[in-house]
Amino acid sequence: MSTLKITSENFESVKNENKPTLLDFYADWCGPCRMVAPILEEIADEHPEYVIGKINVDNEPALAQAFGVMSIPTLVVLKDGKIANQSTGARPKAQILAMLKG
Repeated sequence: MSTLKITSENFESVKNENKPTLLDFYADWCGPCRMVAPILEEIADEHPEYVIGKINVDNEPALAQAFGVMSIPTLVVLKDGKIANQSTGARPKAQILAMLKG
C-alpha cells in the first residue's frame, strides 16, 4: 500500500480509520521533507496495518493550522481519531515506526 494524498475532502474518512494513521505534513520545496518521503513509502509498503498519509501544507493550510503545524516536516500519529504522537523534523525509519507503535 502506498502513501495516501490527504486533502480536506478526504480527511474525515482517513481520520476515522481503525488503524493507526501517520500524517506527514510536508511541502514540495522542503529538503528534509524529501528525505522523509521515501522512508514513509517504505513503511506504507511494508506495514499494511498502518495508514500513511501526506498533507501538502501549501495546498491544505487549514489542516496544517488545525494540527498546529509550525514547521515541516511534522509527523502526527492518530489513534482512534486522536493525536497519539507528534514530532517535527526528519526522523529515521526506526523512530517513525516507534512513534506508530507507541
